[in-house]
Amino acid sequence: MRVGFDNEKYLRMQSKRIEDRINKFGDKLYLEFGGKLFDDYHASRVLPGFEPDSKLRMLMKLCDRVEIVIVINAADIEKNKIRSDLGISYDEDVQRLKKEFEDRGFYVGSVVMTHYAGQARAADFKERLEKRNVKVYLHYTIEGYPSNIPLIVSDEGFGKNEYIETARPLVVVTAPGPGSGKMATCLSQLYHDHKRGIKAGYAKYETFPIWNIPLKHPVNLAYEAATADLQDINMIDPFHLEAYGETTVNYNRDIEIFPVLNAIFEGIYKENPYKSPTDMGVNMAGNCIVDDEVCSQASYQEIIRRYYTAMNDVIRGKAKENDVYKIELLMKQAKITTDDRKVTVAAKERAEKLGVPTAAIELSDGMIITSKTTALLGASAALLLNALKFLGGVDHDIRLISPEAIEPIQELKTKYLGGKNPRLHTDEVLIALSISAINNKNAKKALEQLPKLKGCQVHTSVMLSEVDIKTFKKLGVDLTSEPIIKGKSN
Repeated sequence: MRVGFDNEKYLRMQSKRIEDRINKFGDKLYLEFGGKLFDDYHASRVLPGFEPDSKLRMLMKLCDRVEIVIVINAADIEKNKIRSDLGISYDEDVQRLKKEFEDRGFYVGSVVMTHYAGQARAADFKERLEKRNVKVYLHYTIEGYPSNIPLIVSDEGFGKNEYIETARPLVVVTAPGPGSGKMATCLSQLYHDHKRGIKAGYAKYETFPIWNIPLKHPVNLAYEAATADLQDINMIDPFHLEAYGETTVNYNRDIEIFPVLNAIFEGIYKENPYKSPTDMGVNMAGNCIVDDEVCSQASYQEIIRRYYTAMNDVIRGKAKENDVYKIELLMKQAKITTDDRKVTVAAKERAEKLGVPTAAIELSDGMIITSKTTALLGASAALLLNALKFLGGVDHDIRLISPEAIEPIQELKTKYLGGKNPRLHTDEVLIALSISAINNKNAKKALEQLPKLKGCQVHTSVMLSEVDIKTFKKLGVDLTSEPIIKGKSN
């Protein structure tokens, strides 16, 4: 697949940009990290060549100077907020993040609990962390935040928050998700450090929107599609335009909050070192796009995928129809339709012709392979076998798994486990293929092709079960489905 982003250049430029920002402030820099520090698959999809762990690799260049602080909103703990992409609660994710960082050699200094008001679950979580020798600091809700500047910048505002003891010059502030209170945590620290005579600064690291490419660039439109549920809107930064006469891109929340930030900085330091929200950022991704057309086409595909995800989530009750309307508007701005996704067209055309659920996959060389539901296999399970046969050079008519091997699995599902769908799911067909590979050289050859599915595109004519969705995700396949629910027998 074609590359549109220079990842090595990005690692060099980004680490230098952060070092320069540390040096600008003197003793300490609080760096608010928006988005994902690792496993950033959105960035890798819209910027082909960007590695999902690029931000972590960049930080590793500064590892001996970095301290990580993880922020979580106590209200999110209390209502057991779940990360939809991982299916785990925010408090579980704090522990996961801590372990992930430490396994990579980073120092995690503490956990900060914001909006703390003695919530029972939050207090219990704090106790559990402290039993594991994790430092936990409490920050409180400030009445009138973020507008009541005199109260915020006082001993009754930020001053009431517990001061986070940090030991390194670069403090990376991250969180399980949006709304955790990362920015307020950084600003609270600036207030406390100033009172202690420590020269500290604040910067923000958001990969998207990319500030130095056009407002309606496909990469920036794809970011809006990805955050449709948050109602983020990309905008020209009016403060940057006024200060420098330069057009840059930011998003509504940072632009709306900037006058408040400006007042807070002036309340702490008597002046604001930044003239605009763009000034606060350190993102260098826009400088590392080496093939604009590749990134544009990849972004178009991401917008279409996000559209299908939103449509499916509405049916499942996980999203609102406004999310779909917003992405439809973005598709109009980008001048694209679902027909611009090749596998969508292939799967729908075959389904209309055959009258049964179908699926299609686009391989890395552009080859399209399709499948249909049969008595033995669901369309997605059949698609895997068809694709693996093609990649392994195995004739399409050769059976990799005999019906005699499939039938006992069907009997187990329906007779003993109470299932109504006798057809094999994707995970079941891969297990059957693995067993066949012991004595069947063609099955072995097909099984060995699995890594080649990573990054391939798949579309199905009906919505899939969670089992099939998770299998495709584990294989690294980009999956979309028509927002159509069929009976469990499909």
